[in-house]
Amino acid sequence: MSKVIIGGATLYLGDCMDILPALPKVDAVITDPPYGLGKKMKGGTWGAKTEFNEMVVWDNAPPEVVTLIRLADMSEISVFWGGNYYGLPPSRCWLVWDKQNAIPTMADCEIAWTNLDANTKRFSHPVGRVLHGHPTEKPLQLMRWTIEVVKASGTILDPFMGSGTTGVAAIQLGRSFIGIEREPKYFDIACERIERAVSQGKLFTPEPIKQIQNALFDGGK
Repeated sequence: MSKVIIGGATLYLGDCMDILPALPKVDAVITDPPYGLGKKMKGGTWGAKTEFNEMVVWDNAPPEVVTLIRLADMSEISVFWGGNYYGLPPSRCWLVWDKQNAIPTMADCEIAWTNLDANTKRFSHPVGRVLHGHPTEKPLQLMRWTIEVVKASGTILDPFMGSGTTGVAAIQLGRSFIGIEREPKYFDIACERIERAVSQGKLFTPEPIKQIQNALFDGGK
């Protein structure tokens, strides 16, 4: 596994189950794990496109509940998009993304489970195009809103980083970020996007912003 440091972001290429034990507690876990819907994407929509056939492989099953509970224990604030698929404990605070332009063959909304004792909140925003090569990419505006509405500060962890949208949102809002992604294709995309976000936030910083470390953890494979 490898580690890339880009400004205030630390990105890991590898399986989160191998990497998480080596990480400290964070201020918030905000993530969009696989929902286990890969085989259901067979309609006449973008999910059935040939270039997204790989989704059947990595989105074949949702994470185990014990994994998500372990993640929730790493921070005071936890947000899991697609939380209705995971059998998590009851929550008073759900986040709802109202998809303003959802087509009939797709869901009108998506919801996120949180561990917060607060009111449910809704964000209305159109479904965007696949801009960065990931078939289930969330809109950047949605992830910015997520961070702000749960008042997440400090360091934000996304153990299912995908193309790095949560990381870009975190950097734009002045937070530190830790991201984990096991698919090299998406990891490379996330690195490029987050490096661009860091560069835009530090236009007058002359020193290099990127360090690449190929590092093995103790006990890692």
